[in-house]
Amino acid sequence: MNALNTSVHKIEINKRRFEELFQLYWKRMYSFALKSLGDEDDAKEIVQEVFKSLWERRQHLQLQDAERYLLRSVKLKSLEFLRNKGNKERHHDLISNSKSELYEDNNLYYKELKNHLDNAVDSFPTQCKNVYKLSRDEGLTNKEIANNLLISERAVEYHISRALAVIKIRLKKYCNINIARFLLISFLYF
Repeated sequence: MNALNTSVHKIEINKRRFEELFQLYWKRMYSFALKSLGDEDDAKEIVQEVFKSLWERRQHLQLQDAERYLLRSVKLKSLEFLRNKGNKERHHDLISNSKSELYEDNNLYYKELKNHLDNAVDSFPTQCKNVYKLSRDEGLTNKEIANNLLISERAVEYHISRALAVIKIRLKKYCNINIARFLLISFLYF
């Protein structure tokens, strides 16, 4: 036989051959993955993925050295797993820090807004302030407020409308700037 005509032996993967390869190499593959990853479940998953890929690609693979192919595949899958795990952890840390900062910003914004709202309510005439607080703070219905304050339901509606109009005017400038900021931050992080 001519030295130039040496043919490379391609390994056929059928069910029997697949089972043989599994029996021959899974322990070594698992040991390598376990050393690399340090976690039994992750190592088992990597080995399973490699064998699954081997089975799915059996028709198109041009295997000459099954052992080398399988061990190299486990090595590459383990490295990919570690890289992805590191990326996930970095992203998780980044998001956690961003959420913490966002929570602090939102909490500060809420306190500021509450302070502006309280100042606006304190500026209302007495009856208007009483109606507003019973409605919004106590959660009473218009009928319950009317009975408590001995006024008509129509008067309750008037005072609530008046209070909301004043609040809208007093907080409009403050809210337009900060609500836009709040919505932008919320949209970006959630």
